[in-house]
Amino acid sequence: MKQVKALAFDVFGTVVDWRGSIIAEGPAFEREHGLKDVDWPRFADAWRAGYMPAMDRVRRGELPWVKIDALHRMILDGLLQDFGLTGLSETALDHLNRVWHRLRPWPDSVPGLTRLKRKYVVTTLSNGNLSLLVNMARNGGLPWDCVISAELFHHYKPDPETYRGCADLLDVAPGELLMAASHKGDLRAAKNAGLGTAFIRRPMEFGSPSTADLKAESDFDFNVDSIEELATLLDGHA
Repeated sequence: MKQVKALAFDVFGTVVDWRGSIIAEGPAFEREHGLKDVDWPRFADAWRAGYMPAMDRVRRGELPWVKIDALHRMILDGLLQDFGLTGLSETALDHLNRVWHRLRPWPDSVPGLTRLKRKYVVTTLSNGNLSLLVNMARNGGLPWDCVISAELFHHYKPDPETYRGCADLLDVAPGELLMAASHKGDLRAAKNAGLGTAFIRRPMEFGSPSTADLKAESDFDFNVDSIEELATLLDGHA
């Protein structure tokens, strides 16, 4: 790696707890709309499971380029019957779909990003659309210098255009940009595009440590348990 000048963060799962946030909002939504016995953990998992297949349909040209909000809604519409989410108004469905705008940060995210921001540019590099990322930042107090979305490139990660495009927008060389993520596929694609890599372990992303690949990898520049730990290591690395 060259001297780090900026850090780009994956967001869903890395910076925010998508699963826990959806589950936490579920009971109030259920009561408000007269629903019964919705299995919110299973619903959250099913909703997220549709994410990669939906993006792959865009890559293959089966769907035109659309924002993640639209893909989330398409996946949601396919789950309504199976999970007893029927008879809902369009307003209610739109509110539920926008739960992705209200995801809560992991406890270390805000303090860790705040520390990093003192020395480095910190940005998102997410498949989430721009409005989603802005709303999420405002809702969760995430102190980004800027929000960079795959929407700007009309390419979803792990397409190389996203990583190189992020470096170009920030006016840094790829090797001066450190990609931080809890997903190894994201990091390997970033590495192939010339970026530095930081693996942040999130054992509870899917609700149980047994479902996550938490092994440190020697081909990543950093392997850490929190964003705060990454800030500490970068202080020593400088």
